[in-house]
Amino acid sequence: MFEDLPERCDLGSDYDVSYSDGVLTINFGPRHGTYVLNKQTPNKQIWLSSPKSGPKRYDYDLSRGSWTYRHDQSDLFNLLSSEISEILKTDIVFEKP
Repeated sequence: MFEDLPERCDLGSDYDVSYSDGVLTINFGPRHGTYVLNKQTPNKQIWLSSPKSGPKRYDYDLSRGSWTYRHDQSDLFNLLSSEISEILKTDIVFEKP
């Protein structure tokens, strides 16, 4: 998903993506910041730290089939698609697996 972004967009040399121990880190460099997605297995949550929208905890909603932020019912994949599309100035769609 994030590994092929450099092939689809001009990201420059600052872009870096890494995954270790349930933590996905996507660095867009000093201008746009770093996204961190942290799998919280005991809580059955995904925690997101976004340089744009801040920290959020997502719970899996079986009825919607998506990771949902309970405070505003936003979908994790929609938020990432929107924010990263804005950074890259092109439409990026992250689809649910």
